[in-house]
Amino acid sequence: MTSTSVSGFVRAPRAEVYRALVDAAAIATWRVPDGMTARVHEFEPREGGRFRVSLIYDDPGRQGKSGARTDTYTGHFAALEPGRRVVEVIEFESPDPASRGAMTMTTTLADADGGTEVVIRHDGIPASVAPADNETGTRMALAKLAAFVER
Repeated sequence: MTSTSVSGFVRAPRAEVYRALVDAAAIATWRVPDGMTARVHEFEPREGGRFRVSLIYDDPGRQGKSGARTDTYTGHFAALEPGRRVVEVIEFESPDPASRGAMTMTTTLADADGGTEVVIRHDGIPASVAPADNETGTRMALAKLAAFVER
């Protein structure tokens, strides 16, 4: 299985960044690559809590992993360490075996001069997701996280 790691700087304290990681309305705003919108169906930010999110392509001609224009993923929070770390276990809803399988996303927060260093690591990326595409989407989302928290 493939892994990626993306890091970035956010000009905000760790506590503010952490809040954006565990708030459904915030997730719908920032955790979405360019050219897509997000819809949060379920979101229980507690260890063991479930979530279900759909990412919808703006382009009506795009085919998603879950259906026309849509990538839907479900999962649970494996660990929540306020102000420090969020571990999510995610699986795409897909009829394609190459898109299925549990992927772990670990977001780690550390103090940095003037803000927070954020590292997002994906482990167990499904075969249908190119690592470069995963990194690109994660960088887009991280930039949106910074803009959301810094406003």
